[in-house]
Order: sequence, then structure tokens, then C-alpha cells
Amino acid sequence: MVEFKRKKGESFEAFLRRFNKTLIKSRKLNEVRGRRFLQPKKNKSKQKESALMGRKIKAKSEYLRKIGKLKEEPRRRW
Repeated sequence: MVEFKRKKGESFEAFLRRFNKTLIKSRKLNEVRGRRFLQPKKNKSKQKESALMGRKIKAKSEYLRKIGKLKEEPRRRW
């Protein structure tokens, strides 16, 4: 952890500018922002469970589409 102290006779604006410059150079802010919403990886059993649920849902929607109960939507590119 870096500690910042105002130098004797230094204005607050100059101190703030020096602080921001050092913070940008250290890239700590980017690192923290990147980690902000990072979620831990799922374990093997959770991955398998979610994959099976996805397959189940996809098969059900495909079946409904084939029998005409589900309206076929055009695929959007974006």
C-alpha cells in the first residue's frame, strides 16, 4: 500500500494531481476495476449440471418448435 502525504507548502490541487498521476502509473485502479465483478469459476459438478440443464431446455424448445407450439424467431446477428 502506498501512502501519500502532502508536502510542506504544497497546495491541495497539486497534491491531488500528484496522487492521481501516481495512481494511474501504478495501474492499481485498472486492476481493481477489473476484479470488481469477477466471479469464481464453477466446480466440475456445477458445470455439468448447468450443461445438462441447457441441453434439456434446448431439446424442449426444439420439440415445441417442431410440433408448432413455439413460434420460430429469426436469428438476430447483434
